[in-house]
Amino acid sequence: MRAPDVSVDLYRDITGFAYGTPPWAHTFAEVGTDAGLLLFVVLFAAGWWRARGADARAMGLALAAPVAMVAAYLVSEVSKGYLREERPCRAVAGAVHIAACPAPGDWSFPSNHATIAAGSAAALVVAWRATAPLVLPLAALMALSRVFVGVHYPHDVAAGFAVGCLVAPVTAVLLVRAAAPLVVRLRNVPAGAVLLGPSPAGPSPVSPVDHGDVGEPGVPRPAVPVGAASGAAGGDAAVTMPDVGGAVRGAPGRPPLP
Repeated sequence: MRAPDVSVDLYRDITGFAYGTPPWAHTFAEVGTDAGLLLFVVLFAAGWWRARGADARAMGLALAAPVAMVAAYLVSEVSKGYLREERPCRAVAGAVHIAACPAPGDWSFPSNHATIAAGSAAALVVAWRATAPLVLPLAALMALSRVFVGVHYPHDVAAGFAVGCLVAPVTAVLLVRAAAPLVVRLRNVPAGAVLLGPSPAGPSPVSPVDHGDVGEPGVPRPAVPVGAASGAAGGDAAVTMPDVGGAVRGAPGRPPLP
């Protein structure tokens, strides 16, 4: 595979600028281009710890995130072996570069570093959306650093970034369908509960018992006879019930039936 001319020209401009920066900037770029990957490892661990108090889907996404990143890396690595683009630090005449040029056979397109950085960031955003303002700029900076130190063309890192952003989230969403039920089962095992955290407690059940106005909480209110209830409401003016003969017992002015 031959690099596009516009990418070659941009590579010359970026590496020429980078080569003229102070030595401390060279060291920072060389160290930072790999150290950023370690930061993503720390964030994966933090995502797992955070998900220990969350539901099974959240834990499933936290566990799927590093696996999704590896899936994106494998797509990138297979593509590199098939396309076989030479590294710019060897292919571009008179190229200057800060980092050592990788050995022959370590192909350039797409950038594995950019894929891993973007895949890690995208999977973390799916599992833990609040990290987006941190991980997305970090991934972009790591991708650009590969051009800055002179080991990749700009189109290499752009393609790697796209692979990571596409493959990792799709893989994470597919994996969580199997991971979430597995998390539920493992949380019922003592060792699994230690690693994955206990299942979140559900809402307290509501008692169907009528607590009434008085008395101890949770104790049913005793049933009150209709007559007694009416009497309580109306005082001495309670009405008596008619007998089968139609006469009202206790009504004034009427003798009782024989």
